[in-house]
This record gives sequence, structure tokens and C-alpha cells, in this order.
Amino acid sequence: MPHRTSCYRGLFAFTVFLAAAGLTRPCAAQTVGGQARAVQSTVSGLFGPTTTMLADTGTLDGGTDARQASALADSVPSLLSAETLHATTIGSPTGADSEASLAGLTMTVGGNSIGADFVMSRVQAVQGAVGTGSTTVSGLSVNGVPIAVDESPNQVIAIPGGQIVVNEQQISQSSTAVNALRVTVFGVADVIVASAMAAVQ
Repeated sequence: MPHRTSCYRGLFAFTVFLAAAGLTRPCAAQTVGGQARAVQSTVSGLFGPTTTMLADTGTLDGGTDARQASALADSVPSLLSAETLHATTIGSPTGADSEASLAGLTMTVGGNSIGADFVMSRVQAVQGAVGTGSTTVSGLSVNGVPIAVDESPNQVIAIPGGQIVVNEQQISQSSTAVNALRVTVFGVADVIVASAMAAVQ
């Protein structure tokens, strides 16, 4: 009997050690995601909306994946054109980083002329922390009028028939999404410029 009691005590101590070390159950795997694109446009038409993407990385396939897309110049006919389009998303075991940018943006939507010299968004998601996001918008003009913007999130600029949102952000502990520019003319088009997303959970 003393030998059996000693065995029980040893088994109990070993179980406590495993629990403290986190070895009694498998650790939950982290789900890492990310995507970036230079342009996403959705235009209404007689047969429904048409969506076009320029320099789109597609979605990350886990924490060891990395994707990029680029073009020296590209356009959506009758809507916009831009140069040096670039998008990147990179995963790691503990998070993801994404960024998108373009230069020389010219856009005409719903009778509004919109231009920008340079547009960029960057986001980062890290396990156990709230994500971060930022944008750069230089030389923005609307219908020939220069528009000053800062780094504040979700700045709204009214335009005839719609609005422009600068530095549109949705940030949480598990996901971070930033659109540098979002131009909406209600019933006509929704155009997102320099969009980046990163997630970990």
C-alpha cells in the first residue's frame, strides 16, 4: 500500500506539471490572413454591378505565405487610370503586414474629377495586440480644388451625389483593414484606392 500511495502522488505531481507547462492539450493554431490591392471599383450598370480589381494580391494562405502584385500603369476604362500600382501582403506565425500604393491617380465618376499624386495604405496585425493602420494621400484634388487631408481616420469629404472617405479604417484585436481613399457616388460607383488588410486570431 505505501508503494501505491507513492505512485499516486507521483502521478498527481506529473499531471500538475503538464498542466502548468500547457502540455496536457494541443495549442490552438493561429489563423493568419492578409490581402492588399491598389484599386477595387464597383460600377452599377443595366445588368447589375461590375467589379474590377487592379494589382490585387489575393488572400494569404497562412503564416508562411507572401504575395505581391504590381503594374507600371493600369486603368478601369471610362473611370480611372494610375501608375506604379503595387500591393504586398506577408504572413508570419504571429501576424501579417500588408500595404498598397499607386501614383498619378486620375478618376472621373458621376461627373466628379478626382486626382492624387500618391496614395498608400499600410496595416499590421500582431497576435495579442490591437492592429495598426496608416495612410498617405498626397496632392488630392476634387473638381480642380486642392484638398488638404491629415492622418485622422475616416475623414469625409462631400462631393455632388456622394462622398470621399480618406483613411477609412476598421481596426480590432483580430483584424485591421484600411482604405486610403473610398469614393462613392450613390447608385453609380464605389471605388476603393489603396486597400490593405491583415488579420490574426
